[in-house]
Amino acid sequence: MLCAAALLPAARAQVDPEKRQLFHLGYNQSLQGVGPVAAYAFYYLNLPDWPRPGQTLRLAVAPLYLDSELAFREALGPQTHWAVGAAGGGFADSYSEVRGGKFVKEESFQGHGGELSTSVYHLFNPGARIPLNGILRASFHYTEYERVNRTAAGFTLPADTGILRTRVGLRYGGREPLLTPNVAMELSAWYEADSRMNSGRYGFGGDRVAEAQTHLFWSRAMIAYRVPEREHYFSVNFTMGSSLSADRFTGYRLGAALPMGAEFPLSLPGYYFQEITARQFVLLGGLYTLPLDARKRWNLTGFAATAVVDYVAGMAQPGDWHTGVGGGLGYTSPSKVWEFTLGYAYGVDAIRTAGRGAHSVGLVAQYDLEAHRTRRKSAAPEISPDQSRGLQRLFRGVFGN
Repeated sequence: MLCAAALLPAARAQVDPEKRQLFHLGYNQSLQGVGPVAAYAFYYLNLPDWPRPGQTLRLAVAPLYLDSELAFREALGPQTHWAVGAAGGGFADSYSEVRGGKFVKEESFQGHGGELSTSVYHLFNPGARIPLNGILRASFHYTEYERVNRTAAGFTLPADTGILRTRVGLRYGGREPLLTPNVAMELSAWYEADSRMNSGRYGFGGDRVAEAQTHLFWSRAMIAYRVPEREHYFSVNFTMGSSLSADRFTGYRLGAALPMGAEFPLSLPGYYFQEITARQFVLLGGLYTLPLDARKRWNLTGFAATAVVDYVAGMAQPGDWHTGVGGGLGYTSPSKVWEFTLGYAYGVDAIRTAGRGAHSVGLVAQYDLEAHRTRRKSAAPEISPDQSRGLQRLFRGVFGN
């Protein structure tokens, strides 16, 4: 239904060493067909040495959702940090059924939830120019589902459930939680195991299943760089993933162009948000930005992504290759406190009523209250505003979705 803004308690592979205050906004609007609302809006705060020296508070605030983590640096030994987290709010676990290029409102529903987590972060190569960090995270997430007005009368909701989740990962390098960091690179690999306490059949006569156990494996390689003086900017990312027993809830969901919309954004420009649900996938994407004026405030961006997928059972459609392209006009303030890009995207292989091809427009914006500070060029943890669904209610009221 919506991606709308707070930290997903997932693979943040190190304690962020920088003070940060950021506002992020993103929105995609399809120009044909009706898809799930795709938007995020959140405030991100990171405070090293607060509330006490040796501690770091991370906080993300979004409409009807809050995500927090308190880290105790070197609590478990040199270069090994321990953290506890809590998150929760309304609409965080809502589910939108998008199948065959159609948003199936009769099979979509709301979900509200909360989570407690504990994490261990370890730096393997202190003093190195590019850090190698590891994470071990355990969490308990609880979800309650409820019908919406358009959920079909004969559609049985999945059972309310608790989910035990364990994640292990290695990240070499990383990326700051900025739209266009000056420099970033990452090589990472991840494993996650989800254990659903109340699994089983749901839907129309039990025609679909929420699996009891799911195993996910994925990796990412990415690089981003801003050419000094010329202000040309480019980024390229390659992400691939596989799974065992993935279902509609745990499968990889690709679609839309929302760069801060997930910890590992699986963007397909021009597509609906989370239009494709995959059991495994390979995704390659990138963008290039050129300044348009002598002061290098206005810029032109081109972007593209292509993916080959193997669908989750029940979510298949003709063709397993998906490509999207687009471009946008952007502006960065002289102080670099804020920046935005207005864009257009075309989903080349997206299925719509008239055949293949889908158009959308979008906006991404960032306001950085700490832009005047000198930032480290090594990576900070990424943010993932795909949990809070509160903004969905606002957009649904305006656009009638």
